[in-house]
Amino acid sequence: MKPYLTAVIIGLSAIIAFAIIGGAYKYRSTTMETIVVTGLAEKDFNSNLIVWNGTYSRKSDDLKSAYAALKGDENTIRQYLLKKGINNAEMVFSAVTINKEFGPMLDGSGRNIGQKFTGYSLVQAVKVESTEIDKVDKISREATELIETGIELNSSSPFFYNTKLNEVKMELLGKASADAKERAETIAKNAGSSLGKLKKATMGVFQITGKNSNEDYSYGGSFNTSSRRKTGSITIRMEFQAN
Repeated sequence: MKPYLTAVIIGLSAIIAFAIIGGAYKYRSTTMETIVVTGLAEKDFNSNLIVWNGTYSRKSDDLKSAYAALKGDENTIRQYLLKKGINNAEMVFSAVTINKEFGPMLDGSGRNIGQKFTGYSLVQAVKVESTEIDKVDKISREATELIETGIELNSSSPFFYNTKLNEVKMELLGKASADAKERAETIAKNAGSSLGKLKKATMGVFQITGKNSNEDYSYGGSFNTSSRRKTGSITIRMEFQAN
């Protein structure tokens, strides 16, 4: 191989090598210029709204008799709640659900030969929605008193809500952002750098769990309604420029 050709090849090889090294250095420098952190904020808060549901039913071979008995129960329950301090605007009675019920029809040998009509089952529900949480929570546990009047009221556990969740969420978002920025400043300082402008921020899922509970967080966001006292939490992912 001619000397001048060898020199050209060596020169080109050196240029390519320096280009590769320079590109790698540039990539490393670029990635080191970004600081990525996740900020977290939590807040305990109380519910300010309670929703309680109860159901009751009547059964009879005659539809009109069952309906009349159910409407009598509705009036008794309404008067009971009024005496307990619940006003009419806070209670809602649902439409009546009518079900036809059937049972097995047996022959003289006890064999099933079909079905026979056994009567009408009518079901109705009552819902109480109030900001007086203590009062309604107590009623939900005492409603079995209606058994003494001949009404079998099935009382469900109350649901607890907070009508100002947006305010809670905004407060947590501000705290999570401040937490993320503080983390980023610490990283930059320890690396002998300074924190630059914010490049990107991504909010995480807003979670609501029962206070001091062992509930798991959900990918789509948990929303506790069974606990009166709750804990809200949120995360935010932020990317900063490092100077």
